[in-house]
Amino acid sequence: MPEKLLAYLIDNGLLKENQVKNIPPQVLADAILLELELVQRNLVKPANVLRAKSAILGVPYLDLANKNIPAEVLHEIPEDAVLHYKIIPVEKNGNELVIGMVNPEDVEASEALKFIAIKNNFIPKIHVILDSDFNAVAQQYRNLGREVTSALEELEEELVSGGGPASDTGIEKVEQIDAEAPITKVVAVILRHAVEGKASDIHIEPLENETRVRFRLDGTLHSSIILPQEVHNAIISRIKILSNLKIDETRVPQDGRFRTKIGSNQIDFRVSTLPTAFGEKIALRILDATVGVGTFADLGLLGRNMEIYEKSIKNPYGIVLITGPTGSGKSTTLYTTLNFLDKEGVNIITLEDPVEYYIQGVNQSQIHPEIGFTFASGLRSILRQDPNIIMVGEIRDKETAGLATHAALTGHLVFSTLHTNDSLGIIPRLADMDIDPFLIPSTLVAGMAQRLVKKMCKECSKPVPLPDKFSKVVDDALKSVPEPEQQKYGLKKPWKIFEAPGCPACGFKGTKGRVGIFEIFEMTSSLEKIILGSTMSEAAIAEEARRQGMITMKQDGIMKAMVGLVSIEEVLRVVEE
Repeated sequence: MPEKLLAYLIDNGLLKENQVKNIPPQVLADAILLELELVQRNLVKPANVLRAKSAILGVPYLDLANKNIPAEVLHEIPEDAVLHYKIIPVEKNGNELVIGMVNPEDVEASEALKFIAIKNNFIPKIHVILDSDFNAVAQQYRNLGREVTSALEELEEELVSGGGPASDTGIEKVEQIDAEAPITKVVAVILRHAVEGKASDIHIEPLENETRVRFRLDGTLHSSIILPQEVHNAIISRIKILSNLKIDETRVPQDGRFRTKIGSNQIDFRVSTLPTAFGEKIALRILDATVGVGTFADLGLLGRNMEIYEKSIKNPYGIVLITGPTGSGKSTTLYTTLNFLDKEGVNIITLEDPVEYYIQGVNQSQIHPEIGFTFASGLRSILRQDPNIIMVGEIRDKETAGLATHAALTGHLVFSTLHTNDSLGIIPRLADMDIDPFLIPSTLVAGMAQRLVKKMCKECSKPVPLPDKFSKVVDDALKSVPEPEQQKYGLKKPWKIFEAPGCPACGFKGTKGRVGIFEIFEMTSSLEKIILGSTMSEAAIAEEARRQGMITMKQDGIMKAMVGLVSIEEVLRVVEE
């Protein structure tokens, strides 16, 4: 192998013969040492060494520079085997597991991999990798799993003389354990890795014989680590203490929050407990203000949608409503809006359940229904606080809807959310909440619906011709979109979409982060006539909105797919589910 590597590099003009003279003989005799020497002395670029190894061995190569592999993939092969045989799991597709090997010719490593593959029921797909890349990626095994294991070992040592696991002891013992370092360390490691991995939620779930920790990444839950059942109560208690919750109350759900510093950022965690058959489950929502509030473009508002939304929120009074299911990004849109409107001469007051992101200069208040401080009662109170802009977390009942309408009529700009399937559903929903039809046009400024879709990785996305199976979908969606609007998105025939096969930057998933797709309507005199007519219907409202050039969520998503922001499959999945 070392001789073949040198010969290939020299023959292909990637290395000069005189450069080899200064390499020690013992290095020239060892393939891995030679590889490191060539790279460290900048004699050959790492990518060229990798391509050379691939060509010599007839094995495809993988560039793992700066690669972050998901924890669930790393756990497919035991750490000891990874480090000993210099093999690393990279990506799993169904029952196929992409494997990076420093030396695919190593018979011992190949046999060990076959045994592990049979035992764990996967088909290995071998790729050659650089030794330096292997060493960098192998460090990830020291992350979540090793850190947690180390802390658990410390805990076990301390419990040896303490009379057994936490689950067998009373509250007093749990409190004692919580005060000690190991459990504190376990919780800290879980929180840190969730934040560093850009997770939005952490789920700590008791199962019959173990505790499962899952992270929600880009809207999908992934198992991160399995913990022994014996430490579950102690972990729950530690989080309860941080959140100022009652540790001796396990029969009813509790809600709380806490703030901690991770890296250089202050991160808020919203905590919810839930009794289950095997113990208390805890869900933590990660609220990182540094990523939660950006610009409208960051949200995914483009073209006509952004123009109408920015125009609407600059109104001195009226109601702007945002609709969508739970987890569709409504709160983030509202926070971005408030941050945009926050000026020295403006009094902004919010009613939230709960307060998710703190915005400097905004008066944010959390409701407490258990003591009578509801959206409705809070709205009555804040009208006496001389607000210019009011944000109500959600309009849930007729009373809140009526008060919000009254606030808009008396010269306030009100933002809130509703649960409807689309933006136009806002109008009949308000009518269902006993808002007089003649008040809707005079108060409702605009309504916007949104969903979140996985964003395509910029590093590996590439344009491809539009597949035939999508041609009708695209044609039907775009035929009613005005030409000027298509130009704003940069669309032109022949239609193209983008594909992202995956790369190290996105963890070989092809996606990285999420972005919104939107539809928005603004109140016009034509819509007002339909609403005030004797036969108001959602169909008539929809027809008029389309005539005015409204872009539907499906159209917005497809146009974003055609400029490489998202995949068309992801758009269709989200809008049609």
